[in-house]
Amino acid sequence: MKLLSFVKSGRPSWGAVVDKGIVDLGARSGGQYPDLKSFVAAGRPRELLDSALAPEFGFDTVELAPVIPNPDKIVMAAVNYWDDSTDPNKVPAYPVLFLRLPSSQIAHGAPLIQPRSSQKLDFEGELAVIIGTGGRHIAAERAMSHVAGYSIYNDGSVRDWQKHSHQFTPGKNFTGTGGFGPWMVEAGDLPIPTDGVSLVTRVNGVEKQRTHTSRMIFDIPYLISYISTFAPLAPGDVIVTGTCTGFGITRSPQEFLTPGDVVEVEIDGIGVLSNSVEAEACQGGDSAAGR
Repeated sequence: MKLLSFVKSGRPSWGAVVDKGIVDLGARSGGQYPDLKSFVAAGRPRELLDSALAPEFGFDTVELAPVIPNPDKIVMAAVNYWDDSTDPNKVPAYPVLFLRLPSSQIAHGAPLIQPRSSQKLDFEGELAVIIGTGGRHIAAERAMSHVAGYSIYNDGSVRDWQKHSHQFTPGKNFTGTGGFGPWMVEAGDLPIPTDGVSLVTRVNGVEKQRTHTSRMIFDIPYLISYISTFAPLAPGDVIVTGTCTGFGITRSPQEFLTPGDVVEVEIDGIGVLSNSVEAEACQGGDSAAGR
């Protein structure tokens, strides 16, 4: 089943995708599960899911939200795929990880914001893992039982700010740069990690990235085990599993996003995350040349 978060008539809620429409499961729960994270934390009770038989309204009546709008943690992995040019001698012994702020996230259909302080907004198509059962020191062999589902992430990166120092934080947390959606597919509905799925990123319809999750350097069980060793995982936490080659700064010549571009990240069995690009608007009395 596909589960998503949305806002309808100013009211945030969540629900299920049924026959190209939405069932408002937040309302059906009578307030017991006010958001998707609380439902995930409760173990995704089947009786509520089984009540989602027919759509109550269409997608055109809601504003989508990031799949989990309020995760406790978003842990991101850096480049994490083997390709034909990968030098095994240069692969790190441990994954490169960094954190993203929930406030930087946007939903499917919302604009990626090119900041006025940079012209180097880049794209990174990635598979997102949503944690269902939390824990500490989770063994790799049982890590997949802690997964609630999967979604799509575009780790929009402001490259010059990312390169200011050895820490990625500034370039990975600009407002409106973390595309997350359109929905979560429950774990049992995808062949991960047994067979894996393909991942493709397109800019203005032109393919820029293509890989398969079976080519991860640090796979999902390893990432869950490694991260849970230093930070207890909680239901609704999001692990974004890293990208492959082909993103803008690695291309020759380098390619960065500009207003009017459209970025699509497609993962088999999940769907397509699509975001256009807009320039950051001036606010208040600030000018484009201001602070």
